[in-house]
Amino acid sequence: MELNSYKVKKSQRVIAVVLAAAVTGVFSALVADTLKVITEHYEEAFLENLRHNRYLIFIIPLIGLTTIHLLRYFLFHNKANKGIKEVLDTINKNAHTLPAYKIPSHYFNGLLTVIFGGSTGIEVSTVVSTAAIGALSSRKVSYLRKYRTDLVCAGLAAGVTALFNAPVAGFLFAFEVFTRRKSKLHTAAVVTAVLSSYLITRFFFYKQVFHFSVTNWRTEALPYMILLGVLAGLNSVYLTKCVLFCKKFFGSLQNDYARIIGGSLLISTMIFFVPNLYGEGYEGIKHVFRQADAPTLAVILPLLVVLLLKPVATSVTLGAGGDGGVFAPSLFIGAFLGLIVCVVLNHYFGLGLIPVNFVLIGMAAVLSGSIHAPFTSIFLVCALADNYILFIPIVIASLVSKWVAAAIFPYSVYTYQVKQATGGQVATVPQPRP
Repeated sequence: MELNSYKVKKSQRVIAVVLAAAVTGVFSALVADTLKVITEHYEEAFLENLRHNRYLIFIIPLIGLTTIHLLRYFLFHNKANKGIKEVLDTINKNAHTLPAYKIPSHYFNGLLTVIFGGSTGIEVSTVVSTAAIGALSSRKVSYLRKYRTDLVCAGLAAGVTALFNAPVAGFLFAFEVFTRRKSKLHTAAVVTAVLSSYLITRFFFYKQVFHFSVTNWRTEALPYMILLGVLAGLNSVYLTKCVLFCKKFFGSLQNDYARIIGGSLLISTMIFFVPNLYGEGYEGIKHVFRQADAPTLAVILPLLVVLLLKPVATSVTLGAGGDGGVFAPSLFIGAFLGLIVCVVLNHYFGLGLIPVNFVLIGMAAVLSGSIHAPFTSIFLVCALADNYILFIPIVIASLVSKWVAAAIFPYSVYTYQVKQATGGQVATVPQPRP
């Protein structure tokens, strides 16, 4: 009798967790999709105004960063958003670092950062907001508290799914970056949230981000795709080091106004001379795809300038108080890197490589090296391409990139922490994973 009672209670709790995950997935999709739609609308409006008056750029980032600072001070408990670290602390340290106010905090700060020119994306803002939805759902029912990690992962996986219409990438992101739990209940919760989010997005918000045609790839191009993977790993480390340096530098500034004014001026100056650095950069990627149709050596210098400045612009944005991460910048950098490699190889060696293929492979490879999550990157870019024709070369380049990046610098921006040691030295330690 007691055994039957235990089984009934266990099954009830399983059903409760799965239902909570489904609700989390729905609300996460609504948060992610509305943030995506609103951001895209206002980013396009601001860019249109900048085409008529370029000098507006010298006040736009300042307005955005100042507004974020004021919102934090007056509405959001005067606590800075720490991005993915907040989610990792919640999972790994069993800490209550995702209160309900983190949902609007990251939502609005991510929106304001991107539409006012901050050179990053809304992905991390979305991930933390949707993870906070999962944490909130675990607090609403007492016996769900022990399943907080499952619901937090369900929320963040649903957020990534909604942003990119990529359910497999959403599931793998939770597994590769946050927790590697293999329990059936954990898997069921994440899968349920991902499916709920996917259905909401697919039927009510779906819009293909990029439009391009991938038809085939040749096996003789594989060595050059491996070369692209190596270069992507190097660029990933460059991006990571830039972000860590700027966060440390701006964090050392005691005066908030000096940080905001100095950061916004640097962002404005870079965007004034290189407009493709504005916002998340998806317009820049579309421009790269257009150039990929008929690439010439003349495009190399502008592409190289963008390739070198994008990590700096992203890092300054985050260091100066913007809300975001390295998802969109990595895709942006990878697209430019892929086109550069293809054009150079075709021009000097007459290889006849397909530019669009290298653009896509570069996107996946740089993202893989930046977040140390190759399988997330593989399925995310395949979802963006809306086909799996390049699956094998994307897998190879992404794994090579992650290996190269980890060999040079074994931390991503998510797993790196700075601790003051005796003698004033700085030690780096990775975040643990259960």
